[in-house]
Amino acid sequence: MSSGYSIIYTPEAEAQLLALYHYLSIEASPATAVRFTDAIVERCEALRDFPERGAPRFGVRAGLRTLPFRRVTITYAVKVRQVVIVGIFYGGQDYESILGQDD
Repeated sequence: MSSGYSIIYTPEAEAQLLALYHYLSIEASPATAVRFTDAIVERCEALRDFPERGAPRFGVRAGLRTLPFRRVTITYAVKVRQVVIVGIFYGGQDYESILGQDD
């Protein structure tokens, strides 16, 4: 049973996912990179059924939510029938400073 929300990735989120894939390909292995980035995408896609499960971070940016996954923080916003993946931040990246600058 799908709620009908579509998942949209910003160009920045796509670039971050690709950069993470390349990093893991070198530091671990291509197979590990594929498994990890596929798991991140699955986690993002699961938001189509429960879009408001992430923690609100409205003080950083209006409508922003975060969802942790292993060593990644997925940042997103819920719009009308859409979940917009704003960013995919690995490790200790300071998403609050980065995203707080955009508004």
